[in-house]
Amino acid sequence: MAKILDVRDLVVAFATDHGVLTAVDGVSFDLERGEVLGIVGESGSGKTVTCRAIIRLLPSRRARIVSGSVKLDGDELTTKSEADMRKVRGRRIGMIFQNPLTHLNPIMTVGDQIAETMRVHQGLTRKEALGEAVEKLRQVGIPDPKSRISAYPHEFSGGMRQRAMIAGALACDPAVLIADEPTTALDVTVQAQILRLLLELRDTTGLSIILITHDLGIVAQTCDTVAVMYAGRVAERAAKRVLLESPLHPYTKGLTDSQPGGMTPHEPLPSIPGQPPSLTNLPPGCRFHPRCGFAEAACREVLPPLVEVAERHVSACIRWRELAATL
Repeated sequence: MAKILDVRDLVVAFATDHGVLTAVDGVSFDLERGEVLGIVGESGSGKTVTCRAIIRLLPSRRARIVSGSVKLDGDELTTKSEADMRKVRGRRIGMIFQNPLTHLNPIMTVGDQIAETMRVHQGLTRKEALGEAVEKLRQVGIPDPKSRISAYPHEFSGGMRQRAMIAGALACDPAVLIADEPTTALDVTVQAQILRLLLELRDTTGLSIILITHDLGIVAQTCDTVAVMYAGRVAERAAKRVLLESPLHPYTKGLTDSQPGGMTPHEPLPSIPGQPPSLTNLPPGCRFHPRCGFAEAACREVLPPLVEVAERHVSACIRWRELAATL
């Protein structure tokens, strides 16, 4: 398959009252056409900032892309003007957020919000765009879409609001969809429906998806490839099955070991000790070493680069060979 998105050595920093804080530090990955890439990590690991940097919608005026490259189908995005980026957002890359109620306009009907994207990017009249909006709502499984386009967000359930946001993100048939924890705060039944919908859209349209999550159960259900982030950097990246069954970074192994599915009944659930480091006070060497039972002296001195440990499998651990021998 051909690459649709290529992110290389991306660095994003925030200017603070106490200096510059690097939130994303040298992140690289690619996304193929029709692929679902999961980006996994604890809160504060840089998952959302990375994806917001891709579409140049960083969460603060103090944030900026310091260096790196983001190419969409060979087209460099980091150097585009804001006017040109507005043509990319919605038209070529769509994004759905974790809380649709805060990202849907409460005083606009759902139909008008979906139609607005098509009117801006495709030059449709309001009538034409509303007709297309009905089809988008039908595509994402909202019943009676002709009447529901006149409803307001507060008249939708949580699952229907998320479906409406997906419909809006896909209004102009983008090539890439970024889904930022799209099932947060939804019950497990609705969560499964939303994940199944994303996979159906991928299968029917060839959509490429970046799925941000902290839940390895969701990764196991939906993703083709997984990138694990820790303290602003990629710790490991591999095909889903390889990463879940044979992790070659101690952090990834800690995450997989702490999943309840493989536990013996009545045994305590393993956990990773400690807390992720503050980005204002990062430890020297490997950022995971204070929590790592596999660390040695060199881990406290060297910031390990991502190295290829197998085909399409990279790890940022200097002891990956020894770790592999324990699996």
